[in-house]
Amino acid sequence: MTFKARYTRAMDWLYLACMVVSASALVLITLAVPYGVFMRYVMNAAASWPEPFSVLMMVMFTFVGGAAAFRANVHISVEMLTSAVPAAVRQGLLVAARLCMVATALFMIVCGIELVRVTMGQTIGEFPSLSVGVTYMPIPLGGFFTLLFIIEKLWIGEPPATSMMFRDQPLAE
Repeated sequence: MTFKARYTRAMDWLYLACMVVSASALVLITLAVPYGVFMRYVMNAAASWPEPFSVLMMVMFTFVGGAAAFRANVHISVEMLTSAVPAAVRQGLLVAARLCMVATALFMIVCGIELVRVTMGQTIGEFPSLSVGVTYMPIPLGGFFTLLFIIEKLWIGEPPATSMMFRDQPLAE
């Protein structure tokens, strides 16, 4: 197995891990919010943790899931310009966009690590044993995962059709 094939396989597993983490965060949000509403309006005993917990899970979902969305090409993009230019120019625009994504991922990594470092000594009122810095960890991690996926796209190209990323596609009728 070549190094490129091993890297692509590792990115498949990283993509799957990102999907599992972000889907789990979404499920936990879906459970925590109704619990908070039930406790507040039915039991008349508001729980203090569902809202901040949901915000923490949304941060996890956003940054880790965003990396997976980038690899799968299901992120928000504007294709009007790229559709209007010749194929050679389109390829150049795609490379330029990916280089802009490299800058964004590096910003997330560098500034995210600094944010984690600066807030590591602070705690969240509803979760006194949880450091604020730990809650910001998805920012540099998401940037790092995105950077790995960008490297894959620039170096190897799009994931192959055999990638586990495409295993959830609907079957042809």
